[in-house]
Amino acid sequence: MSKAIITCAVNGVLTDPKQHNVPVTPAEMAAEARRAYEAGASVMHIHLRQQGPDQGHLPSWDIDLSNEVQAAIRDACPDVIINHTTGVVGPNYQEALDVVTATRPEMAACNAGSLNYLKIRANGQWAWPPMLFDNPVEKVQHFIDTITNAGGIPEFECFDTGIVRSVGMYQKNGMFKGTAQMNFVMGVASGQPARADLLPILADLAPEDSRWQVTAIGREEIWPLHAKAAELGGHLRTGLEDTFYLADGTKVTSNGQLIEEMAKTARNAGRDIATPQEARAILGL
Repeated sequence: MSKAIITCAVNGVLTDPKQHNVPVTPAEMAAEARRAYEAGASVMHIHLRQQGPDQGHLPSWDIDLSNEVQAAIRDACPDVIINHTTGVVGPNYQEALDVVTATRPEMAACNAGSLNYLKIRANGQWAWPPMLFDNPVEKVQHFIDTITNAGGIPEFECFDTGIVRSVGMYQKNGMFKGTAQMNFVMGVASGQPARADLLPILADLAPEDSRWQVTAIGREEIWPLHAKAAELGGHLRTGLEDTFYLADGTKVTSNGQLIEEMAKTARNAGRDIATPQEARAILGL
């Protein structure tokens, strides 16, 4: 099988740094990226956080901040690939487009379909007010065009099987050209669950020429899913955006620990780990 590209999801969008050890400042993000890089990650998926003592849990679309974060990570991790978030709820998403246009990351997330984003508590109450993560076709097209015009690769985030199938329709419709970069997001309560037995189905539903990886959200139960992804030839992703737990239930304090575990998972499946240069060749960058 081909070498495995490991992506580190460095920090996520809303996790409160006062409660969890997620990096917020450019220096913190670069230091965490370096730990992940040394453990085998060649792609860094980043979110921007508002800066300041009371704002680190809130998202930002500040272009200067994005440039500063990307420069700090590249200084710390030679040849690393930046994968920038773009996810925005609602119709006002121009700021996210502007960040991609201005900073030209080599990859960027492209949420490929809509999802009722729900979570229920044990008592039957909603964990948060039910919301629609809206990604209609025209919005998806705006992101595809912006990412590709900036010289990047859109990574299609797919929260359920219908969204996976939609990417093939986008391809046939001519909304994008080339190989589809797929990201099966598993473990969101109202999306597809983090179950290893579902992965062959998702891989089969993806466009035949696609590359794919798994984003597994949860605790120690997600690691059999990662092992299955490695076994089936998929690429791999983990990080403090997705989990705080190793396969044995240990709670981590750094992305480096998670990437070390992921590299071990890949090697147990007989896969070598792609360097940044090798990842660029695989991705066509």
